[in-house]
Amino acid sequence: MADFNIYSIEDAPEASKPVLESIKKRYGFVPNLLGGMAESNAALTSYMELTKKLSESTLTAAEQQVLFLAISYENKCAYCMAAHTAGGKRAELADEVIESLRAGSSLNDSKLSALANFAQKMFNKRGWVDQEEIDDFLGAGYTKSNVFDVIVALAAKTLSNYTNHIIDTPVDDSISKFKWDKT
Repeated sequence: MADFNIYSIEDAPEASKPVLESIKKRYGFVPNLLGGMAESNAALTSYMELTKKLSESTLTAAEQQVLFLAISYENKCAYCMAAHTAGGKRAELADEVIESLRAGSSLNDSKLSALANFAQKMFNKRGWVDQEEIDDFLGAGYTKSNVFDVIVALAAKTLSNYTNHIIDTPVDDSISKFKWDKT
């Protein structure tokens, strides 16, 4: 496997430096995922834009974290499971929901369960969900627009999960207490 760098602002490719600077202003540091993704400004800016646009959707911050955890679980991405465990806590997602998503277990909250299940079906069926599955999702209180929000979350997690797989991203110290074992 190729040896990939986890860049800081100082040693990042020129095109990625301004993006990393804005990330540091926002988070107080450059997360290892984004430092690794800085190898490609196209990947880094695409990921940042996808997550920004998803945050502007009608999905709550907690629902977005449910999506990120459900998809990252399917992709077996240890880094993102730790990161979105922290994100779920910041979004005030119930600990029971977070732990169920980390374990791949069903959720007791029917609406969040419908969201996680729909995302996982979209992932596992490569988007080829049937009308009944769409109707179940809509019947849980989500909208047709939210169907596309799930696709945006899948796109964002494909970028981040695959990046983490390729560069074997070390978990940041700030989220190390949420480490997750993919086995």
